[in-house]
Amino acid sequence: MIAIIEYGVGNLNSVRNMFKKIGYNASITSNPEEILKADKILLPGVGAFDNGMTKLNDSGLLPVLKQKALQEKVPVLGICLGMQMLTNGSEEGTLPGLGWIDADTLKFRFTDSSIKVPHMGWNYIALKKETPLFKDMDRTTSRFYFVHSFHVKCNNSSNSLAETTYGTTFSSAIMNDNLFGTQFHPEKSHKYGMQLLTNFAKL
Repeated sequence: MIAIIEYGVGNLNSVRNMFKKIGYNASITSNPEEILKADKILLPGVGAFDNGMTKLNDSGLLPVLKQKALQEKVPVLGICLGMQMLTNGSEEGTLPGLGWIDADTLKFRFTDSSIKVPHMGWNYIALKKETPLFKDMDRTTSRFYFVHSFHVKCNNSSNSLAETTYGTTFSSAIMNDNLFGTQFHPEKSHKYGMQLLTNFAKL
């Protein structure tokens, strides 16, 4: 079962609908018993970092999520804010992140006023390493949809799965063993997102 974690942040139906479109059943759930049965977990999210961490902490789901992610080693995919929450923390807030991937979430800072924040729209990714998550995807021409004002910097380059350039070069996909994160929205990225979520479902 693919579990899409409901903790009060973001529109989860678009993620579920994309899985349905590619032929996989995914359940939006905040039920610990359902999550325990999952063999894949998605942690989507939009909005402010501290709000996301507060809602996740208050949800009571952290023990079961830690069991699945850190002990059972099921594949986990954080999307947008969900990816940032996998890091140590964010300049957007004061609360610690999950710290499951050794990275930090930083604010975009540009001296060139023509570079707008948030980074919004389609952009390319450059794959830094081979992984089943990006199977059958071109290393330099795959395009995804972004909406974000903060970006992730990995403290260990081995955790950077893909990079994107927008005024600066940042990690647009990260990983640590069974844990993955994408700054972009695969559910909004048409054929590229469909391929990525298909690959995730097959992990």
